[in-house]
Amino acid sequence: MRDDATATLAEHSAGALPLLPLDRKELRDWLAAEPKPVRRLVEANGFDAAPGSICVLPDAAGKATRILVGIDEDDPWGWSQIALKLAGGTYRIEERLTSKQANWVALAWSLAAYRFGRYKGADKRVLAKLVWPKGADRGEVERTARAITWVRDLVNTPASDLGPAELADAAAGLARRHKAKLNIIVGDALLKQNYPAIHAVGRASSREPRLIDFSWGNARAPKITLVGKGVVFDSGGLDLKPSAGMRIMKKDMGGAAHALALASMIMDAGLKVRLRVLIPAVENAVSGNAMRPLDVIATRAGKSVEIGNTDAEGRLILADCLTEADRDKPDLLIDFATLTGAARVALGPELPALFTHDDRLAGALLAAGTEERDPMWRMPLWPSYRKWLDTSIADINSTGESPFAGAITAALFLADFVSRDTSWAHLDLFAWNPKARPGRPEGGEAMTIRAIWRMLEQKYG
Repeated sequence: MRDDATATLAEHSAGALPLLPLDRKELRDWLAAEPKPVRRLVEANGFDAAPGSICVLPDAAGKATRILVGIDEDDPWGWSQIALKLAGGTYRIEERLTSKQANWVALAWSLAAYRFGRYKGADKRVLAKLVWPKGADRGEVERTARAITWVRDLVNTPASDLGPAELADAAAGLARRHKAKLNIIVGDALLKQNYPAIHAVGRASSREPRLIDFSWGNARAPKITLVGKGVVFDSGGLDLKPSAGMRIMKKDMGGAAHALALASMIMDAGLKVRLRVLIPAVENAVSGNAMRPLDVIATRAGKSVEIGNTDAEGRLILADCLTEADRDKPDLLIDFATLTGAARVALGPELPALFTHDDRLAGALLAAGTEERDPMWRMPLWPSYRKWLDTSIADINSTGESPFAGAITAALFLADFVSRDTSWAHLDLFAWNPKARPGRPEGGEAMTIRAIWRMLEQKYG
């Protein structure tokens, strides 16, 4: 995890150039009060306060004295565009912001600088710095920026350098940093300790599967358990993916990255909870001992599963973890997974699918997502589709035969391994930006963790 996620935010600087943020209406009002030469200059520059636009106002000698910046209160990511358009130097915001606005400006400015440079050498860009906006909660901004940056770095790292062992090392580093209790179960020990589904999915790889399990906080505090799908690369197994479908499957550990990043936010803030994190880390590979279609495998819950498709492996490893998590009777259980293409067909790459039986939890998460501009969309655990997973030779089929409602049937499969009275949410997310947007470059992306953090902070902070 990087410690420089907010490196483009500066302490107070007497020489910082002032920025005046304006939306289109504010610009009209501001211009009306300015002398004619200023109005002509702004008009000549074509500045209309479009989000992310800038207009430099010089003095008589041509030296910049102030910069107008276009904003949209409904889309604060425009501050990322502004940060990249400005020349290297230090700037400060002239207007007073609310605490929420200040946090957003600082976060968007920080994330504008994100670059995955592990394989490209030093970053030689000269980036504009912003004096910390007055009213910003530095701790909040810093831990959020670190968490998002960590998700991106983990997801962007190729599987050649991020296997199950390296993912476990990343988790172990986080656990050590916060003095969490850590246990990692590797290879055939998964069978001895009754995690057979994790072993079945990961056994075909030369890189041994493992279960990462760590706990933190007061044992008497409310129990929050996070589960993250950690498939470091998904070939599809014997139901091999086509090359186009396999191309970005280094991101199939995105759920694990999200669980770790949210855990880092919880522990950094010292939230009054008992946190547990469970991550099954595997590679879905092809070899002579790979699981086959219509094999029947065991699970930690004691339920037998017929393998409908070896490319639906994520739900299998999650099943063992959800069973263990549910045994602990947490107050809240959340799993993150890059689980189905069907969720992307339904909602696209920017909108994660939320599944839960708990209406109150759904309401809290959706409200927090709206507040934090970190959206998700609730989809139904439609009970009549459960019969599509029935099979004559096992307790459940992993995929069933129906081509319909793939995200729903995947969630229903997971629901079979969680008690109905457990407050549980399943997030089927993409963890990837197929195209760059302001503050969100192409590649790995964090989704929902800001919303979930806000919900947890409001409830347990």
